Amino acid sequence: MKIESKRLILRNWQDGDVNDLVEGLNNIEVSKWLAGVPFPYTENDAKNFINWAKNQNEKEKICLAIVLKENNKVIGGSEIANINKKDGTAGGGIWLNEKYQKNGYGTEAFSTRIKYCFEKLGLRRIENGYFPGNDKSRKMQIKLGYKDEGIRRKKFLCLATNEYVDECVTGLLKEEFIEWSDKNV
Repeated sequence: MKIESKRLILRNWQDGDVNDLVEGLNNIEVSKWLAGVPFPYTENDAKNFINWAKNQNEKEKICLAIVLKENNKVIGGSEIANINKKDGTAGGGIWLNEKYQKNGYGTEAFSTRIKYCFEKLGLRRIENGYFPGNDKSRKMQIKLGYKDEGIRRKKFLCLATNEYVDECVTGLLKEEFIEWSDKNV
């Protein structure tokens, strides 16, 4: 799978992505916001993840590398998870290598992913979330039209910090994203 935006390509993970994956996730300032990412993050962790990602059933979960077009470097990752065609819903998340944050890449990648969910997968609602204190993630989601919907108390064991963390749940309806798109094209 390959989805393109102005500066980015979202594509399936490849064996050659190991070093970029380790570079991006072997940083506590990134991994502490992700439930399933240990810290330190090793080459073996990256290889295991890529093998796992390549074997996902794309009808249920799509794992994508975020690649900067200008130099073909993986700068992050995203997923579309819990795809439910009957209800028209999915979830998922995003992360970016700290070196590439604050350049609009997160918003560009996430909006491209959202557009794919609504236009290609035919979904009507996307649910995401963030851990309390991850203001960058919340700000990006709200900017894209998401609404805060609630808190799942001690939802995840964060492997990087070995602590149970709350998940602040956000939701986005297709019509809300269309409204955002009309204002931001």
